[in-house]
Amino acid sequence: MKRRTRKRFFFASAALLAVVFAMGMLALPPLGQYRGPYGDVVNALSVPERHVTDAVTLVNFDVRGFDTLGEEYILFTSVMAVVLLLRIQRNEPTTRQEDQAPDRKGVGTSDAVRVVSLVLTGVIVVFGIYVVTHGQLTPGGGFQGGVILATGPLLVYLAGEFENFRKAVPRRLVHVCEALGACGYGLIGLACMLAGGAFLENFLPLGATGSIVSGGTIPLIDMSVGLEVSGGLALVLIVYLEETLECKEE
Repeated sequence: MKRRTRKRFFFASAALLAVVFAMGMLALPPLGQYRGPYGDVVNALSVPERHVTDAVTLVNFDVRGFDTLGEEYILFTSVMAVVLLLRIQRNEPTTRQEDQAPDRKGVGTSDAVRVVSLVLTGVIVVFGIYVVTHGQLTPGGGFQGGVILATGPLLVYLAGEFENFRKAVPRRLVHVCEALGACGYGLIGLACMLAGGAFLENFLPLGATGSIVSGGTIPLIDMSVGLEVSGGLALVLIVYLEETLECKEE
């Protein structure tokens, strides 16, 4: 395709997108006027029937909990695909380009970065645990908290050497956390069925509204998702670092 043709195609597509976007914006209701019934249904469910003060978490892990289970396994499958692509195979032929500047010296991590990373590691981990365990009370939950927790291993790597990172973040432990998170969600659904309800139907005591144990099965699902997200992202980081650094050593 010639450059002129590409430009024409781009401008035509951009104009069409602009028209559709403008039509969608003009069709929106005035600010402060909500027309959909779903928000009203969720608000009526959250506190009176589920003792949950965060409606988004209620939607994710209760109202449409089966859909969220599929989203978790999309992440699980994506992580497995990345690990499969980045894995180091035995006797793998290497076809790497040589550095065009062989005299160039890499700049090591500064002491300031190491100190800040070391100080922030504990803070990030505690904050991630807080976000995961308080998803039914405040904005957050397993997905958000899992991403925060996954930055902990990255800070450990920035604070020290790769070998120290391997010791502090064992790969086997990361595999176990991801596996527990991936199967934990489904096991909670099966437990609901064994208790006589439907799949993922809330059957545990709801607790007092505003407490960390409120919401029945929702906190358990939150923690399961947090394990899966943090373990999956940490595993991607480990595999990437192993593949990259071992290639450099070769």
